[in-house]
Amino acid sequence: MPKRPAADDSATIARRIAELRETINHHRRLYHTLAEPEIADAEYDELIRELEDLERAHPAEAAADSPTQLIGGEISEAFAPVEHRVPMTSLDNAMDRTELDAWGERVLKGLGDVEVHYCCELKIDGLAVSLRYENGRLVQAATRGDGRIGEDVTANVATIAVVPKVLKSTKNVTVPEVLEVRGEVYLPIDAFERLKAAKEAENAERVAAGRKPEPVPVNPRNAGAGSLRQKDSTVTAGRGLAFWAYQVGEVVGGPEFASHHDTLAFLSALGFPVNPSIRVVASLAEVGDYCDEWQSKRHQIPYEIDGVVVKVDDLAQREALGFTARAPRWAIAFKFPPEERTTLLRDIQVSIGRTGRATPFAVLEPVFVGGSTVGMATLHNEDQVRLKDVRPGDTVVVRKAGDVIPEVVGPVLSLRPEGLAAWKFPTTCPCPIGSTLARNEGESDTRCVEPNCPHQRDQRIIYFASRGAMDIEGLGERTVFQLSDAGLVADPGDIYSLTIEQLLTLEGFGRLSAEKLLAAIEGSKSRPLPKILTALGVKHLGPSAAEALASAFGNLDGVMAASIDDLATVDGVGEVIAQSITSWFAVPDNREFVEKLRRAGVDFGNVEVSRLPQVLVGKAIVVTGTLDGFDRDGAEKAIKDRGGKSPGSVSKKTFAVVIGREPGASKVSKAEELGVPMIDEETFRRVLETGELD
Repeated sequence: MPKRPAADDSATIARRIAELRETINHHRRLYHTLAEPEIADAEYDELIRELEDLERAHPAEAAADSPTQLIGGEISEAFAPVEHRVPMTSLDNAMDRTELDAWGERVLKGLGDVEVHYCCELKIDGLAVSLRYENGRLVQAATRGDGRIGEDVTANVATIAVVPKVLKSTKNVTVPEVLEVRGEVYLPIDAFERLKAAKEAENAERVAAGRKPEPVPVNPRNAGAGSLRQKDSTVTAGRGLAFWAYQVGEVVGGPEFASHHDTLAFLSALGFPVNPSIRVVASLAEVGDYCDEWQSKRHQIPYEIDGVVVKVDDLAQREALGFTARAPRWAIAFKFPPEERTTLLRDIQVSIGRTGRATPFAVLEPVFVGGSTVGMATLHNEDQVRLKDVRPGDTVVVRKAGDVIPEVVGPVLSLRPEGLAAWKFPTTCPCPIGSTLARNEGESDTRCVEPNCPHQRDQRIIYFASRGAMDIEGLGERTVFQLSDAGLVADPGDIYSLTIEQLLTLEGFGRLSAEKLLAAIEGSKSRPLPKILTALGVKHLGPSAAEALASAFGNLDGVMAASIDDLATVDGVGEVIAQSITSWFAVPDNREFVEKLRRAGVDFGNVEVSRLPQVLVGKAIVVTGTLDGFDRDGAEKAIKDRGGKSPGSVSKKTFAVVIGREPGASKVSKAEELGVPMIDEETFRRVLETGELD
């Protein structure tokens, strides 16, 4: 993005304003009319903010047709135009608490410092629509368009199951002669994932047939907008769109309302879906608390939100505050930090894991997204790179939601430089040996075939020392690379032979830090047997199966001596893991590695036996998100110590799902679908004591 002009350079300022208007109008059309944006919402907001700042500082440059004064975008010629009898305005944005508080102060000043209540609503990341009912029947549905003229999407909206087609009066509510209902059409996350998976499967067939893949939907908002704008309503019907009502427009022959929340109660009584998280609060401090709460909980719900809409609740106070040229003074949108940005894909490189798996990753022009600066992102495997069709030199969409690993969602094809070559998976390992990378038929992974590959060696040591394995504090990636480069370790067993003199030769190590690391290594010798089994890095052998084996055999020698049948009969192990274990121990080098650990004094028979009441026997509890009183391993251990199981996925057999901060959306959606109880941390603690939900 060009630098902002100096304050006293009038000609440069005029040129920058003209440039911004042209750029913003281009992106307005792509976003609102075509549902094919080239940049993320946050970048569009930055352009708008810059233009607003320049126009405010230089009022002589202001113009009525500036995009800062406009609402929405142009309507598509593919749909008939609809004139809104009551204009559909846009909203001003607050990007942080300071701007939110400033808006609140303007509201209080405009009303003469009277008592104000605020209605807080989740800002659904969808498409605004207006539904018109005459004598209780849905007669027209239209997009917002430019606020005055929208697009007629009646046939498509009629396919949305939750949108009432006929309204009926009851003893508590009478259907008005004319009722305009405004709300947001959106695509639920599970429907988006199905649509995305279907397109990826279709692309796999296209690639197999030698044809180019087609663009894959990058987020629910764009996919939802595209679904609503289908010319064939039967296509829309199959997409699974949903709707939340959030306001009334024109009303003829209806009741008089005193507050916004009264209108929402009226709509709910008529059968419209109204979001259950709407809350009326009595102060700006409570508004801020609501925003903070939902910023932390945004991934606990099965649809995308990108902020909170705050409205003055009293309708008479709204009337007194009025509107600017494009937005009401009585409402504002508090925007959450962006989780998607666009940036340049500089390169695609390959990392080698402990098993030789070669994983492609994106080297990006650093971009701030999801609360941190991202310079690299996963690309999963060769097939994903090919199906997404991302190429070095592309502008790509990068997504980072909460603590999730950053991911390249896909390319912005309209910005692809002409003649940009497709990326090809390398055939040699990036390690000094330069061994062959091979992909076996029927497998999705490409692997380095050289067991002595230095990259595999380093990753095996890193895994061995990780928290889920031997949990050696201070032996992280950077230190392992130092030890490896210095020739001090060739496998994980060598760490037990390290001396303080050797560590002092490494950069960044003083005597105190060297002694601390050696103490941590010594302490790892007494880790419980499940940790040791996990640390070996046997394919398919994870922590749960390791715990089951430790309980069944009591020591590592018993596991090594067991037959496939003996191993497979252990609950939670099975034939695949059993075969993998026996194959691993059959390799002489692996046996020698185990003996090296024995000679170092690693305890092969440390099996912890829980003395806690076994109140969770036969019960599976899934934990998702961050808890205040437990780390992930601690929560799982607390469940297992009481006889329960802590699987990684939700099923109909799940007893409960513990919801922490920023939980996995798929687990929340699955729990809702199956009717599995979802509990908070406080309830979880009671369950650990009693084994019961109540």
